[in-house]
Amino acid sequence: MADDKQELKEVQLQLPATAEAIAELKPGNIVFLTGVVYTAREGVYDRVLGGSESLPDGLIEASNVNFHCSPAASPQADGTYSVGGVTATASFRFSKYMAEWLDLTQTKIVIGKGGMSKEDYETVFAPRGAIYLTTVGYGTGALLGRGVKFVRDVHWLDDLGIAQAMWMFEVEKFGPFIVDSDLEGNSLFAMQGELVNQNIESLYDGLKKPTLHRYGETDDRKDELM
Repeated sequence: MADDKQELKEVQLQLPATAEAIAELKPGNIVFLTGVVYTAREGVYDRVLGGSESLPDGLIEASNVNFHCSPAASPQADGTYSVGGVTATASFRFSKYMAEWLDLTQTKIVIGKGGMSKEDYETVFAPRGAIYLTTVGYGTGALLGRGVKFVRDVHWLDDLGIAQAMWMFEVEKFGPFIVDSDLEGNSLFAMQGELVNQNIESLYDGLKKPTLHRYGETDDRKDELM
């Protein structure tokens, strides 16, 4: 009998990541990063893309990896920062910024929680040679924090606060992360979602159509309820 178990491929990626290295990554691969990772989310996006600030000098040369996260960082007496953890935040909230941000910064890897839409991968990420990595489950902030060696720089901390400021982390074996999208626009989340939905549909086979009583209710399981 054939063994159905597939060993997960683990990749150690040196940053800034090359186009060749990114092209080798496939949905489901496990990735660890070494080099410089920067954080940016709506506070930074609004400030830079809105034109009130320019990108920090040297950012593009130092890193092409944008982490959507809120770090647990505290200042030390010597002026450095201690990072106890880095907690990923949901990336889909930043969809409207991605095309312009990727173009401006030449970012090729975005990290966050929960993934983006498949349409974003197909129309924004893939055409720009960019992919998405997702964190592994919840509560991994402290685990990821172990991979942060030191804070290389921080920008707009006084104005934006810890969560929204741009942090530049020197990292080593930073991870694990799961590859969600590839350069063809495929998505691990989307593929698995389709499989799950097929099974869900089969559970309802033969059942009577439910009676709805309130305005706005639906029995279409493809509808997303918020």
